[in-house]
Amino acid sequence: MPVTGSTWIVLTSRTCKFLAATLLSGSLMVAGCGSPTASEEGSTATSAGSGAASVQLHVLAAASLRKAFTDIGKSFESTHAGTTVEFTFAGSSDLVTQLTQGAPADVLATADSATMDKAWKAHSVINPVDFAANTLTIVVAPGNPKGIGGFADLARPGLDVVVCAPQVPCGAAAAATSKEAGVQLNPVSEESSVTDVLNKVIAGQADAGLVYFTDAKAAGDKVTAVRFPEAQSISNTYPIAVTSNSRNPERANQFIETVNGDVGHQILAAAGFSAP
Repeated sequence: MPVTGSTWIVLTSRTCKFLAATLLSGSLMVAGCGSPTASEEGSTATSAGSGAASVQLHVLAAASLRKAFTDIGKSFESTHAGTTVEFTFAGSSDLVTQLTQGAPADVLATADSATMDKAWKAHSVINPVDFAANTLTIVVAPGNPKGIGGFADLARPGLDVVVCAPQVPCGAAAAATSKEAGVQLNPVSEESSVTDVLNKVIAGQADAGLVYFTDAKAAGDKVTAVRFPEAQSISNTYPIAVTSNSRNPERANQFIETVNGDVGHQILAAAGFSAP
């Protein structure tokens, strides 16, 4: 039937293309001859304002923060719709090296102020703030079969001891404790992160290791922790900062506020951290 007058007809995009090529006259006005509809192209577009924008937050954090920050990250995601928090856990010095060499990240948290200062001097972070503190402890095999009673016992002949490398915060703390106690250690290996030290003791590759109290607590019955009084005078302060190259500085600041807020404090305290 011929179309006359000003009749409106809703057509598909394929029909629109056909009509554009064949109809050269008449008063036909075609509605829907614009962009293809979502159903035609398989689109999943949603109306404006129907949901929060997706944000990926990348956090570089000291290895000793793994458990606490993983829990804080889950809490943060639950209260910030559309946000996914991704972590890289490693030795603090390695993280700073990655960041200063251009690795993308939004937040940096280190296990001591000296390492964070390196990132700050390289203009890689903005306004670091302290959020927690940690002390060293000795970890040994379950039941303490070697009978280690204190820091001085780590210098006993025939005892295989592992520590962190001097450039790593836990290594610097071990060196300071050694000096404070007047005990010369002769470690069989120096590791790049506190997690590596802990794993060597758990695997039976070392008789004892110096790790943070929080790591010993997280390991549960896999190790026995031996506290020593000298550790109380050598405490590592943990700072956190937004990175200079963050793509989401506002959300990064919100993450830091969560770490320093009630939720963060509760999780950190449960993990064994103390106030800075």
